[in-house]
Amino acid sequence: QVQLVESGGGLVQAGDSLRLSCAASGRSFSNYAMGWFRQAPGKEREFVAAIKWNGRDTLYGRDTFYADSVKGRFTISRDNAKNTVYLQMNSLKPEDTAIYYCAADTSGWATDSSGINYWGKGTLVTVSS
Repeated sequence: QVQLVESGGGLVQAGDSLRLSCAASGRSFSNYAMGWFRQAPGKEREFVAAIKWNGRDTLYGRDTFYADSVKGRFTISRDNAKNTVYLQMNSLKPEDTAIYYCAADTSGWATDSSGINYWGKGTLVTVSS
């Protein structure tokens, strides 16, 4: 079974940056799409960003995909040697405050929470004004 462990969350001021990490382990995850989701208090979990673990072009011919709310501010990337996915978050806003979850999708694009096969436990990001 795939295990996902997030790290890097914390308390920051608006305009600051954070980098979240997701370390993956287990079998047959090299072909999984990987994604980041977030859930704010009292809100539903929402998609943030996704990337193909093996680098194969997907999602309208692109390797990566982002929610409109984070385009131009967040960047998803991976280090295959470390089996780790990152989410670089710049220009953070108070509305980015949420628990951020790493996700693995065995058959889809990791853009729909209902199709996620494996979840990390989450890491809390708090952005103050």
